[in-house]
Amino acid sequence: MLFSCIHLVLALALAAPTAAKPAKVDFLPHEFGGWILDGKAIVSTDPAMADPVNAAILKEYGFSDFESGTYVRDDGRKLMLRAARFADTSGAYGAFTFYKTPPMLVEKIGDQAASLNQRVLFYRGNVLIDAVFQRLSAMSAAELRELASDLPVASGNSQGLPGLPAYLPSQGYIKNSAKYVLGAATLDTLGAPVPSSTVDFNAGAEVVLGKYGSSGGEATLMLISYPTPQMAGEHLRKLEASLPTNTPPSVYVRRTGPIVVAVGGGLSPEEAKSLLASVNYEADVTWNENTYLSKKDNIGNLVWNALLLCGIMMLFALVIGIALGGLRVLVQRVIPERVFHREEEVEFISLRLVEKPSKLRGEM
Repeated sequence: MLFSCIHLVLALALAAPTAAKPAKVDFLPHEFGGWILDGKAIVSTDPAMADPVNAAILKEYGFSDFESGTYVRDDGRKLMLRAARFADTSGAYGAFTFYKTPPMLVEKIGDQAASLNQRVLFYRGNVLIDAVFQRLSAMSAAELRELASDLPVASGNSQGLPGLPAYLPSQGYIKNSAKYVLGAATLDTLGAPVPSSTVDFNAGAEVVLGKYGSSGGEATLMLISYPTPQMAGEHLRKLEASLPTNTPPSVYVRRTGPIVVAVGGGLSPEEAKSLLASVNYEADVTWNENTYLSKKDNIGNLVWNALLLCGIMMLFALVIGIALGGLRVLVQRVIPERVFHREEEVEFISLRLVEKPSKLRGEM
């Protein structure tokens, strides 16, 4: 009985401070921009809690965990936040493109944002936020920017965005129609011109879809990127073999570098070929050695330095000559004919080889 009472007292003592603490949140802040979390946040690692219909798609994007909560202000307004965290920024970006719709307007919140009526969708780093306001105000965008600055940022290699969407041509592009795809479930949902069975995501493929206007209606451009051009060529041949032999064909394909390009929809053969030709892969080359001349490798600098050295030596010789000449004059004036002149004149030594005239005449 005594031990039971002790256990009960300890349990109450531990529970008391816990009840006084605010609701535990994972990566959403407890308050921001005047908004305060109302009650407890819902935290889960199940993608079905974030989106029961598209749980498999969230898994393909690298879903990690989910958190949602209702925020309130002093004026009684409410804000519903749903946040999904992914393994890297590419996953958050892909999910952002999946949920973004063409009627949405572009906003400047986080890394990228779009809005429609009271709903604002944005991502920052590897976190995707879906915000639904009860009533918008002039400060709603600024409040969400403050929220974006409070979100944790992915570190290391997980920060990079995919480069494949940059290859979508801008001419004829339908706004907000680009979709970044990392798995078969997502691709099958979006109705791509090429089935997911021919893409081979297990080989490291990534896909970008974009809608384009044409004379016959909307057309879908599909870019499939593989790790190497050789793998892209192999998958292109498999894709061409699997396409129906219609005349004209319903899907047009070509390869540029490691990217396989496919286009289908309501467009003429000329439009299809023009759209395919507008996608061109450009490799980024990184040089490990300098491609410019340094000072020591520039022959002009060498010649200039040699001339400069000659000028310095000539100036030095001139200064030394003037100094020695001045010193000689000074010494001659102070102590004349003692240092630079001899005291006595020295006679020049000569042999004086001259015959006497008398002797010369007698002998003759």
